[in-house]
Amino acid sequence: MRRPSSWLLGGRQYSPATSLLLASPFLLLLLVTFILPLGALLHESLFLPAPTLIHYERALAEPVYLRVMLRTLRIAAAVTVLTLLLAWPLAWAMSRAGGVKFAVLVAAVLLPLWTSVLVRTYAWMVLLQKNGVINQMLMSLGAIDQPLTLLYTEAAVVIAMSHVLLPFMVLPIYSALRGIPDDYSRAAQMLGASEWATFREVIFPLSLPGVTSGCLMVFLLALGFFVTPALIGGPQQMMIATLVSQQVREMLDWPFAGALVGVMLAFVLLLAIVFKRAVRLDRFVGAS
Repeated sequence: MRRPSSWLLGGRQYSPATSLLLASPFLLLLLVTFILPLGALLHESLFLPAPTLIHYERALAEPVYLRVMLRTLRIAAAVTVLTLLLAWPLAWAMSRAGGVKFAVLVAAVLLPLWTSVLVRTYAWMVLLQKNGVINQMLMSLGAIDQPLTLLYTEAAVVIAMSHVLLPFMVLPIYSALRGIPDDYSRAAQMLGASEWATFREVIFPLSLPGVTSGCLMVFLLALGFFVTPALIGGPQQMMIATLVSQQVREMLDWPFAGALVGVMLAFVLLLAIVFKRAVRLDRFVGAS
């Protein structure tokens, strides 16, 4: 059911001025903690030491920085695909479960959100290191003779980030699947559709609002991930957030760091516009 354009409370409708007043604390926080610092960083990238685009030319021309940005996009895309493959069956099971089974599934999804990202990242380091749990188990089974190099690889970064970001894919898909009436599946089967045809023609298309919302959320979060890639991937798998931190904290090159942020911000804005026009996320969110 589509929610009205303005909130109702006790039969009274908020005026635009009242709505703006209620939102003003959040808008002020957003201005102070995000817009102003970001604007200052972008200003330095364009006007220090003088009005110039040299920092952007350096970011887009030097191969080492291009590799970091391409690696960031590649890892973010891989994490999005992996979380989608893991999240859809789990969200479907949640939407059809009840009682204790539903509570267990919800707890399995929400518990990672209540645990520090740093703790989960160190747990993956314990699992993936050369004398870690996975290598010891494989060697005890006789599958390998020497420990495998699992840590500080791109695959390790993708797996660890997928674990951290999985709830952000599960919850939107679950919300979409929960809104699909069971009558649709029964009607399709009564008309002669097989289970696969019902899934392909009815269930999955109706879950696309949640799928697209989850993919966009996970991809954008993965682009700016810092802790997990820095610890799991190390310098060999550096991503854009680690590079920006290095330029700010070690090189003290704030204008170039601002240029890196500006390039990724432009890509994110372009991606958001494409998603909005292609899948009409505003309509999907309003219909959920």
